[in-house]
Amino acid sequence: MDYNSIYFTLALIPPFLIFVWSVTATSASSPFGRTFPNVRNKRICLLIAHPDDEAMFFAPTLLAMTQPSLGNHLKILCLSSGDADGLGHIRKKELKASALRLGLRSESDVFVVDDPSRFPDSMTATWSAPQIASLLASAFAPELSSSSSSTSNGTSSTNKAPTATIDILLTFDKSGVSNHPNHRSLYHGARTFLQNLMKGKSGYACPVTLYTLSTTSILRKYIGVLDGPFSMVQGLAGALMDRKGTSSTLKDRQPKRLLFISGIGDWVRAIKAMVGSHKSQMVWFRWGWVGIGRYMVVNDLKREKI
Repeated sequence: MDYNSIYFTLALIPPFLIFVWSVTATSASSPFGRTFPNVRNKRICLLIAHPDDEAMFFAPTLLAMTQPSLGNHLKILCLSSGDADGLGHIRKKELKASALRLGLRSESDVFVVDDPSRFPDSMTATWSAPQIASLLASAFAPELSSSSSSTSNGTSSTNKAPTATIDILLTFDKSGVSNHPNHRSLYHGARTFLQNLMKGKSGYACPVTLYTLSTTSILRKYIGVLDGPFSMVQGLAGALMDRKGTSSTLKDRQPKRLLFISGIGDWVRAIKAMVGSHKSQMVWFRWGWVGIGRYMVVNDLKREKI
């Protein structure tokens, strides 16, 4: 057996992986940096369930969307303080520190709803979709809340175009990535919010685009950077199909898919956001997520039809 050849082959694996990773990253400096769409000059809200969701699941998205050159203004709305273990007061501070590491402009762009009666941090609790929708309406579509009040008082609102103070809403998909019931509730609440916003407005376009983070198989979830090439190929195929199926009347709409694959530098920033900011959550199994979790490196989001 030629051990020198084996050692040489093994020595080539790390630089090969780094090369593939660099090539498949969607950052501006990579070969595919301009292949996939991003969004510009948008008001964006990331809707999460617990402090640390932003780093564990959405770090590639936040790092990509908060680039100053894009002109976006991104905020985070978290519907619980993560107080299941009595650490809510600590976790709220950790969330703000993490958000700044991930590119948000200031701590004031992070808002935590601390209401355990409606939104308890629990592995068994499913949150009410209408209550989530009502909260989103009061935060981002005040005219919707006022029109609902007018209708309940017996007066009808005029058929005006729907308006909102955000352009894009980001959250989990219906499987919630980890199947956490709190995560899955956000999907249904976000959809209910937009359905209410568009109720009786069939002649208008929805002012808010909803993107959801795609849940993958258990295998892909834990192969870390190795999922980058697969997601790249899958994303290219999806982008080609989208271009063929897009009519000229929809050219001004947001992309159907968004794909963000962090380069090495952004991956390190994501790790610092999780490990350095969410110290109260760094139990042994989360080190595995940080090291080999696919969502620390790759995010693919789908535009939802409402």
